[in-house]
Amino acid sequence: MPLEIPEVVIDRLPVYYRLLSRLQADGTAVVSSQELGLALGVTPAQIRKDLSYFGRFGKQGRGYSVQRLTEELRSLLGLKRRWKVVLVGVGRLGRAIASYRGFEPQGFDIVGTYDVNPEAVGSGADDIEVRSVADLQRDLTVGPVDIGIVAVPGTEAQAVIDVLVCAGVTAILNYAPIAAQVPANVEVRQIDPVLALQGMTYHLNRRAGQP
Repeated sequence: MPLEIPEVVIDRLPVYYRLLSRLQADGTAVVSSQELGLALGVTPAQIRKDLSYFGRFGKQGRGYSVQRLTEELRSLLGLKRRWKVVLVGVGRLGRAIASYRGFEPQGFDIVGTYDVNPEAVGSGADDIEVRSVADLQRDLTVGPVDIGIVAVPGTEAQAVIDVLVCAGVTAILNYAPIAAQVPANVEVRQIDPVLALQGMTYHLNRRAGQP
């Protein structure tokens, strides 16, 4: 039976990878769990435990080879290949996503953009022609993609997600404020800035009420 890896551990892997990539670019050869923990605000024990799910990467008293650990995490995260991404919704948020320069260097290529608004269709989103959502399923049948990004209003989001799933997309990044309903084999990541802000205001409110 495969080892069950907690989702919170998987969520920390990209954070480790980003820091290690930066260390490698700076010419750092070896790093300890203490140094990683200090930079990330995580205990050294937690880092060692997280990495132990995937193998033995360091030696007692010698730390981790930055190059080796970076390559191992790159492989685990599937970053040794290019991933095709389709973006649905090119309002203010969607256009900001389409123009973000951080995707391509990490292996994510936005190959198609779609919108329901006739005024947006035919325009360009970061040099990619915006097509009608009505064409989405047909286009994905002809040219499959790996990941779908949903940046539409909540009232339209589930219908868009259903089309993506029917077209064989099994990984969806959802910016819409809904709890997406998908089959068990579809991975969904929810990004909701309002929920994050409300989590922070909870703490601010508590502090304000303390003497």
